[in-house]
Amino acid sequence: MAIRPCTRSRRSTGDHVNPIGPRACYDEGKRCAETLFYDYHRQHNVNIRVAMILNTYGPRMHPNDGRVVSTFVVQALQGKPLTVFGDGGQTLSFCYVDDLIDGLMRLMAAPDSASAPVNIGNPGEYTILQIAETVREVVGAKADIRHEPLPTDDPRQRRPDIGRAQSLLGWQPRIQLREDPARTIAYFEDMLANPLSAD
Repeated sequence: MAIRPCTRSRRSTGDHVNPIGPRACYDEGKRCAETLFYDYHRQHNVNIRVAMILNTYGPRMHPNDGRVVSTFVVQALQGKPLTVFGDGGQTLSFCYVDDLIDGLMRLMAAPDSASAPVNIGNPGEYTILQIAETVREVVGAKADIRHEPLPTDDPRQRRPDIGRAQSLLGWQPRIQLREDPARTIAYFEDMLANPLSAD
């Protein structure tokens, strides 16, 4: 069995991507890999799973991976301004790593007929500004929020439709972004205090 994790989410409104923009390599690379998986599935009867992973966060993230939660937490812990692109009104949905692993394990154990793409994400939606303010509040930082120009082709809304995961896998996320940020923050606190201990 082959498993293809893909971070591009499927929404009921469909995908809208620019195939020649600055994000094209990121977007189209995943689309190409998914297409190849389905070609092997059709031509060689390879048993596949396609998991669409959307904005996972939690302990053991890399501090410089460019993701929203890790970037805000590290900036807040270091007393730096939190960088918000645009007006911060664009939305994201975040899935805690424990929920993601549960979803992936359920997908691997699903019947062989479960070859359609399945979103593994949390449909709870937050604006970037809300996330920055939440991280600042939980960390207890007094850092400013600094606005930067919005990158080209940056999506305004990213929210997964998890209907297939609910019906096929009996899965839905249990942990909301505000409920358990402590483990993520504690990990980065320890990592920043002891950088050589991080692997």
